Amino acid sequence: MHLRHLPFRLLSALLHLLLLALTAQLSALNSAAAAPAKISVQLDWVPEPEHGGLYQALARGFFRDEGLEVTLLPGGPGAQVMPSVATGKVDIAQADSTATLLQQAEGLPFVQFVAVFQDDPSGILVHAESPVRTFSDLNGQTIIARPGWPFLKFLQDKYRLKINVVPQNFSVAAFLSNKSALQQGYFIAEPHHITQAGGKPPRFLSTWDAGFRAYAVLITNKKFARERPADLRAFTRAYLRGWRDYLDGDPTPAHTAMKKAHAPNTDAFLTYSRQAIIAEKLVTGRDTHGGPQNIGRLEATRYAEQIAQLETLGLLPKGKLTPATAFTNEFLP
Repeated sequence: MHLRHLPFRLLSALLHLLLLALTAQLSALNSAAAAPAKISVQLDWVPEPEHGGLYQALARGFFRDEGLEVTLLPGGPGAQVMPSVATGKVDIAQADSTATLLQQAEGLPFVQFVAVFQDDPSGILVHAESPVRTFSDLNGQTIIARPGWPFLKFLQDKYRLKINVVPQNFSVAAFLSNKSALQQGYFIAEPHHITQAGGKPPRFLSTWDAGFRAYAVLITNKKFARERPADLRAFTRAYLRGWRDYLDGDPTPAHTAMKKAHAPNTDAFLTYSRQAIIAEKLVTGRDTHGGPQNIGRLEATRYAEQIAQLETLGLLPKGKLTPATAFTNEFLP
């Protein structure tokens, strides 16, 4: 029977059902289109101001503004940062450029795509009363540090040092109990913990003063970068916006989230660490071209120098990596 021969009521009911079906289908399509893209980020350490750009972007809704649903996964001692990214368990992770270069040379499929810090704030903590003043003074000393830390090998080669290494346990107790102790530390963290425990503010021999200028970076799996470039660009835009807002605006949103994610965080520590980041221009860079416009950028000349240093130390096979295979700026705004 042709539609024109159907009773009006039946025809009207059929049209109504068809309209409902089309509306439901369009609603489903719109919901699918509006669903945020999910991205997971593995932190290298417990939530602290070194993750300020991430937490500010999350707390202030900058990721959401870009159509993203971002999950931050706290790290700490034993965090499986590199394996998690290599296997696709997480999409993005924070790391230092040197460790990442060594893993890239081993064939792990990473790409470094945005700078966290223009200089990795690692170095050697020295007691205020210690006779150790320069890197040359480290000759014959014992240093509490992570075994295999490339910076120590660099110092030994550059300054012709003989040093002993005692494995660290991420505590400042051994440092505080021995006035002759020297310890690997993070410029924006351990000095605060030492003074809070009753010690005098320590001096700091930084990696950058020795000419070993690694970045702190965000890395991703090459497959993720290849398959989801638009999401990675959106993530990077929000992340850089987060850093600018955290450094120049009110850091309360990020600090509140960090305290919730890691209960030992105190207002005093968060304020101290953020101020140290700002004072040393760790995010914006201390070079002549540093500044807000430099946030997140990575430079080929810096990577070429890092690679050459690691090759000289025998930590990287010569010719195994180039700046072009190690990093990219293509996801920056």
